[in-house]
Amino acid sequence: MGIAIAQGFLCLVLTPLLPAQNAPQQVPAQPSLTVDRDPVPSPDPDPAPGSPQQADEANAGPQAVTRGAGGKYTLRQDAYEVRLNATVLDGSGRSVLDLTKDAFHVYEDGVPQTVASFRHEDLPVSLGILIDSSGSMYDKRSAVNQASLDLIKLSNPADEAFLVDFSWEAFIDQDFTSDSAKLQQGLGYIKSSGGTAIYDALVASADYLSKNSKHPKQVLLVVTDGEDNASSASLEDAIRRIQDLDGPTIYCIGLLFGSDTDKAEARHARRVLEALAEQTGGVAYFPKNLKEVDPIAAEVAQDIRTQYTIAYHSTKSPTLGGYRQVHVDAKEKGYGKLQVRTRSGYFPKVDTAQATTK
Repeated sequence: MGIAIAQGFLCLVLTPLLPAQNAPQQVPAQPSLTVDRDPVPSPDPDPAPGSPQQADEANAGPQAVTRGAGGKYTLRQDAYEVRLNATVLDGSGRSVLDLTKDAFHVYEDGVPQTVASFRHEDLPVSLGILIDSSGSMYDKRSAVNQASLDLIKLSNPADEAFLVDFSWEAFIDQDFTSDSAKLQQGLGYIKSSGGTAIYDALVASADYLSKNSKHPKQVLLVVTDGEDNASSASLEDAIRRIQDLDGPTIYCIGLLFGSDTDKAEARHARRVLEALAEQTGGVAYFPKNLKEVDPIAAEVAQDIRTQYTIAYHSTKSPTLGGYRQVHVDAKEKGYGKLQVRTRSGYFPKVDTAQATTK
């Protein structure tokens, strides 16, 4: 971990940690971010005692699970809540925006769950924009910068966004802001050179979101033109760590076109971006040229703003641990087969005190 200065602007290096060796069942430690408070103001990594943020965090985690006679678990009314952001598409791939709560059916590990809350409104989002700054991105930067700015302009005015560029390492070029002018300034600090450490940048950015964002709805958008060749984490590590954080939806824009792009590498890069998006409920886009990047950014903004938000209290105790597979169906008269896009599963956050009394 370190701090670098670029063109008079303070950049913070996000350094993911290596997973423990020979311990496949152990959850890898989350990457951390050192926040320098001088000379550039940054959000504190921990909320001040008694602050509204601290109160929100205290109420956000899993609640107590009591164990009664015979070893049976009883989940209180405030049991572990799982939140899902879902997009519904009809058979033609068009968004369906007029469904009610009763249209949705949620399953966790195949067991039906009761929908506790349902919202369909333009909720504010905490967004991280991750731009590949490897050497091969040099001639694509202008189009990517414009698309990034247009994404912000088309977003909810209450959204907050931060900007990261990554090559061998990842740097924060602009901290959380709702000011597009500040993001535009941050884009000017990005220089194209080096390799491509997508997984490390995603893991560190997801961790930064979980610790510093104001909004529970969280998104990462990654723009890259190649496959990872510099991360300490693997694709599997990255997906696991993001799911373990109860993490963000990931949208990917893969700039895999061009005569100098190796076809085998492009196919592998495409599969990687599709996996990252599919596992987290996002979408992977693959424009055929730079002119298509800006319309894709507009599509991402529209998708984020029109999602359904569904929450349920898991029937399985979080102290049991393990990965939980999630599936959501939607059925409504007047529609044929509907497709629901949301994250494929999660790892419950287990309170240490609860786990030791199991």
